[in-house]
Amino acid sequence: MTIQSFRLIAMTAILALALPAVATAGDAAAGKVVFDTNCMTCHGMTGKGDGPLSAALDPKPRDLSTGEFKFDTDGDGTAGSDADLKNVIVQGAMAFGGSALMAPWPALAEADVANLIAYIRSLKQ
Repeated sequence: MTIQSFRLIAMTAILALALPAVATAGDAAAGKVVFDTNCMTCHGMTGKGDGPLSAALDPKPRDLSTGEFKFDTDGDGTAGSDADLKNVIVQGAMAFGGSALMAPWPALAEADVANLIAYIRSLKQ
């Protein structure tokens, strides 16, 4: 094996490890499409928890524009990390002691969840 071959293999390995981390960074514009399709009816157009169905819900949907989140689903001592949001989106809030009204969305693609999280983060005022 030549030095050039070794370098090529090493660079390929480094890129393979680095790219998944880059891929998890969400696209807020794409996340808005996911939000408008799946979340807006409860959380509202701007995420304030005032969607068309919210009046009939008890408890009311979370106001996402505050940037404050309730669950520490991964036990890292910080509620509302991206991992926490992902877990609540995919598994629903009831899985973590919250309301059954925040339904799970397990069929969302990994990229859609990352994009949705980026959009939710962009709602903070």
